[in-house]
Amino acid sequence: MTISSRREFLQTGGLGFGGLALGELLRNEARGQAASAANPLLARSAHLPGTARNVIFLFMQGGPSQLETFDPKPVMKKFDGQLLPKSLQDYDLAQINTADAKVMAPRFQFNRCGESGLEISSIFPRLSRHADKLAIIRSLHHDLFIHGSAMIMMHSGTRLLGHPSTGAWVVYGLGTQSNSLPAYIAMTDGIFRNGASMYSSGFLPAVYQGTDMRAQGTPIQNLARHKNIAAGEQRMLLDQINRWNRQHLATRPGDSRLDARIANYELAFRMQTAAPELIDLSHETKATRDLYGIGAGPADRFGKMCLMARRMVERGVRYVQLISGGWDAHGDCQGNHTSQGKKVDQPIAGLISDLEQRGLLESTLLVWVGEFGRTPIMQGSNGRDHHPYGFSAWMAGGGIRGGKAIGATDDFGFAAVEDKVHVNDLHASMLGLLGLDHEELTYYFEGRYHRLTDVGGQNNLAERLVQG
Repeated sequence: MTISSRREFLQTGGLGFGGLALGELLRNEARGQAASAANPLLARSAHLPGTARNVIFLFMQGGPSQLETFDPKPVMKKFDGQLLPKSLQDYDLAQINTADAKVMAPRFQFNRCGESGLEISSIFPRLSRHADKLAIIRSLHHDLFIHGSAMIMMHSGTRLLGHPSTGAWVVYGLGTQSNSLPAYIAMTDGIFRNGASMYSSGFLPAVYQGTDMRAQGTPIQNLARHKNIAAGEQRMLLDQINRWNRQHLATRPGDSRLDARIANYELAFRMQTAAPELIDLSHETKATRDLYGIGAGPADRFGKMCLMARRMVERGVRYVQLISGGWDAHGDCQGNHTSQGKKVDQPIAGLISDLEQRGLLESTLLVWVGEFGRTPIMQGSNGRDHHPYGFSAWMAGGGIRGGKAIGATDDFGFAAVEDKVHVNDLHASMLGLLGLDHEELTYYFEGRYHRLTDVGGQNNLAERLVQG
């Protein structure tokens, strides 16, 4: 086979790499020290001793209600269906009309769980068994009401498009421990509501882009080798195209897209074996699949995603992002959260158990959160509107000591009032648990140094999370 130019190579179409946008460059020790020096994803030391090595970010897209999940408000029961007390009608909350609003009390029972007695909603019967591993944050807040901007904030620390996602910052800071899978993988059981901005590298080099992977079928488009091309021929073609790309790069220093293109080809070659093996769950025991709820019922799809997340962490993937859609309960909040709970409760509980059994929980940080919460007042007859002033998240694993709640909202769940945690604080603490100083993890772009936490963020939450 003779290929005389890069254009001709791409026209050949046999490699199936042309459509990839993996954005990952992983270690390839066989290439020696020279290539290693140019590899931006070599695993590297953190700024400080950390308690976690990997992250699984469980994002509940749509905005789960804090009042139906992790923030019990018994006081609200006696006001259910009534106008707000006069003292609350003057609450200074932008975009929320409290003057003629009616209270909607929490729709589910909260139970004291574990030895800690941590209160958790009845929609999570299996997760509740892990109460003593969970650190629930009940005072998370920001000021963005629209799904799009709130999701950008939750994933990149700012309301502005074009900034790197949290996963990209983590991989930029720590590199990866895998040679055959992306450092950063994102999966969803529906759609990425904000598209690729949910896992974007933003203004960081394109090599830190997350990879969208499917839970079934072909894991990544355009990955398979053409049936008429042998592995040896493919290796020869790849070596030649990489030589041309490096020559091209030499005349355009600083163009991260060319670095990423070379990296994509190399990673894709290795992933042709690793990615199908990753999503092949047939070698997992029936007991393991049952643990995640795989095989039947509403938990099946998210269960597969959670099991694959465990397999990714085992294989050295640094940051895994799992998105469960459908939490937007403008109507029938009770019905919505009942069905959503059935979809994610068993898979997430199974993930915690499985990580613990395999000795991975202490090094894997789990974060559960949505883009905002829901209003304590009803929308229509039985729904709740968007609410960013006080909502809940939880963290587990990664050295965290659970069985505790941090922060609080007022008696009606309107606003964070105690130990308030801004999204920037959450991100700073995630980085801190990984051993990354959020003020030192910076990137120079358009005249100034940028960071995940912008000009905010406090890391004092991390210390409280790991204390007994």
